[in-house]
Amino acid sequence: MAVLTSGFAEERGDEIALVDDDGQLTWSELDQRVNQVINALRGSGVVAGDTVSVISGNRIEWFELALACANMGVTIVPINWHLVGPEIAYILGDSGSTALLVGHRFVDEVTKALADERAAGVDLALVAGADSTDRLQSYADFVAAASTAEPADQSFGGPMFYTSGTTGNPKGVRSSLSAMPAGTTPEMWHLIGAGFAAMMTVPGITVLCGPVYHSAQWAFSFLPMMAGSATVMQHKYDSAGVLALIDEHQATNIHLVPTQMKRLIDLPDEVKAAYDGSSMELVLHGAAPCPPAVKQALIDWWGPKVTEYYGSTEGSVITLIDAEQWQRKGGSVGPPLEQMEIMVIDDAGQPCAPNRAGTLYFRNKLGMDFEYHNAPEKTAEAHKEPGVFTTGDIGYLDDDGYLWLSDRKIDMIISGGVNIYPAEIEGVLGGHPLVADVAVIGVPDEEFGEQVKAIVVTGDAAPANDEVQATLGAFCRDNLAGYKCPRSYDFVDELPRTGTGKVQKRKLREPYWDDRQI
Repeated sequence: MAVLTSGFAEERGDEIALVDDDGQLTWSELDQRVNQVINALRGSGVVAGDTVSVISGNRIEWFELALACANMGVTIVPINWHLVGPEIAYILGDSGSTALLVGHRFVDEVTKALADERAAGVDLALVAGADSTDRLQSYADFVAAASTAEPADQSFGGPMFYTSGTTGNPKGVRSSLSAMPAGTTPEMWHLIGAGFAAMMTVPGITVLCGPVYHSAQWAFSFLPMMAGSATVMQHKYDSAGVLALIDEHQATNIHLVPTQMKRLIDLPDEVKAAYDGSSMELVLHGAAPCPPAVKQALIDWWGPKVTEYYGSTEGSVITLIDAEQWQRKGGSVGPPLEQMEIMVIDDAGQPCAPNRAGTLYFRNKLGMDFEYHNAPEKTAEAHKEPGVFTTGDIGYLDDDGYLWLSDRKIDMIISGGVNIYPAEIEGVLGGHPLVADVAVIGVPDEEFGEQVKAIVVTGDAAPANDEVQATLGAFCRDNLAGYKCPRSYDFVDELPRTGTGKVQKRKLREPYWDDRQI
C-alpha cells in the first residue's frame, strides 16, 4: 500500500478522508486510489525525479495525484487555475513537466497551453471530470485500468510552487520540501505533518475553502493530512457553505484570508444564528493585513480561536499571533516561531535596534532554505548569505520580540489575499501599440483591500480614452489571468520619473491613499 495512506487505512479505513463538491473517499478508498495512480503513472513512463503539473480546482483527484507524487519521488507543480494559455505554457516549460492533470473547468486554456512549443515536453495530459479528447486522456479511465497492488520502491516527492516576481515571469520556488536528499523515504512526510500539526493546526477535520494551488492553502490541508486529518473542501468559496461544511462534518480547523473573513461577517443574521460551530477549534488567517474591525467581529462571533500568521512561499510560516496576544498587541504579526530567526537590517547593512524599521531577513534554524528554479541570480538577490533570505518586506521588532510590518513588498498589490505584481501587467500593456508609457498600482478597495489600476500615457495618434480603455481591457483579458487585469484606467500626459528613469510610484499612489500607509 502507499506508505502515506496505508496506516490510516488500516487504523480507520471506514472514516472519511476527503470530501469535495462531487463526492467523498474513505481512507481505505483513498489508499487504493493512490496505489492505482502510482501504478498508472509508472506505466506511462513517469519515474522518480520527474515533474508533474496540476491545474485543477479543489477536488479529490488533486489530492490523489499529490499523494501519488509524494510516494514516488516526483515533484508536483500546482498551477494557478486563473492563468491563461501562454502563462500556463511558460510554467510547463520552465518546470520541465512531462505530465499534467487538468480539471474539467480549465480545459480550454490548458489546451491552448499544450499547443504552445514551450509545453512540448508534456507527454501525458489527463483530464479530471471529463471524457478524453484528442489531446487529453480521461483521468478516471487512466486510473481505473491500473493495478491496486502495492507499488515498490517508494520515495519522497515534494511540491514546487510558482510565485510571480517583480520582473514579470513567475519563479519556481524549490524549497527543502522539493529538494530532499536522494533516498529520502515518504515517511518523512509523516514527521513533517506531525511537526506542522503540533505548531499550526489541530487534529480532526480541515476545511479547505481557498485555492489549493496556493502554498498556504496546500500547507494547511495537505500537511494536516500527513498527521491524519481529513479534508473537506469547496471549489468556489461560499460563506454560508463554509458554515454548513463545518457543522456537517464537525470540522476542527480552517484557513481564511481577510476577504473571506469579511464575507462571513457580512452574512445575514439568520444564517449566522443557525451556525453551531462548536467543533471549530482553530481559525488561521494570513496572506494580507486584516482590518481590525473585521478580525474583532470574527473573534466576538467565533471566540478566541483566531490565530494570524506571517510567512511566504519561500520561507513558510515565520510568525504566529493568537487572539489573546493580538488583543494586547493589535497590529503586530507576532513573535517568530521557535525555529525562525528574524533580522532587521538597515540600508548600511547593519542590524537595527528594537523599534527601528529596516529590511527583514529570516533564517530557519533547522537549515531549511530555498532557491528559485532556473534563476540563480534571483536566488542570490533574495539572500544576504546562504540560509539568510528576505521577502523584501520592511518592519521592526519591538522590545518583546514581536514583529511589526511597516511597509509592503516594493510595489506589490495584495487583492483578496492574492499577490499581484505590477511589472507583469506593465509588461503586457507596454507591448500594446496604443501605449506609450504605463505604470500599474494598487488603489483602495472596500472588499478586497486593493484593486489594480493602470495609469497610461497614450501615443499621439490614440483614439478617445474610453475606446483605448475598452481595447486595453480586452487585450489584458487575452494575455493575463482575470484577477491581474486592471479594474480601472487613468490617462495622463506623462509619468513621474526619477533622473535614472524609475517611475515614482509613491507619487502615483498618494492621491488614492490620502493619509493611509502606502
